[in-house]
Amino acid sequence: MRRAVCPGSFDPITNGHLDIISRASRLYDEVYVAVMINKAKKGLFEVDERLDLIRQVTAEYGNVRIEAFHGLLVDFCKQRDIPAIVKGLRAVSDFDYELQMAQMNNGLSGVETLFVPTNPTYSFLSSSLVKEVATWGGDVSHLVPPVVLEALNKRLRQD
Repeated sequence: MRRAVCPGSFDPITNGHLDIISRASRLYDEVYVAVMINKAKKGLFEVDERLDLIRQVTAEYGNVRIEAFHGLLVDFCKQRDIPAIVKGLRAVSDFDYELQMAQMNNGLSGVETLFVPTNPTYSFLSSSLVKEVATWGGDVSHLVPPVVLEALNKRLRQD
């Protein structure tokens, strides 16, 4: 069985993330979406909320599994017999960092990283930018799935 993982913080998941997950699900038999737990960083959404949102927006893909993890991604991969990491690249600036991570992960465990160029429609998109624009009342409805938009608006109205 061909397995891959799409890692990230997904705070919140965007249409750009979903594009990469969708494309990975067509290439692999089983795709894990690994939500990183960073105990030092407070996200807008709790990890369980992110997992729930991702489950909802990936429900149509029968081969996508969602899990949270804390620690090294290569350990996550090793524990689940996953030989490949799929990463979306938005621009050259992403490549510098992602290349270092790919080489480190390969050196630590032999796990390969596949870079998928982001759909040009989403080349500027990040969770941070979505949160910032939404915080100031900007329209992000074309950047996140409807269920995420609803959760985002609800969360921002609470603060």
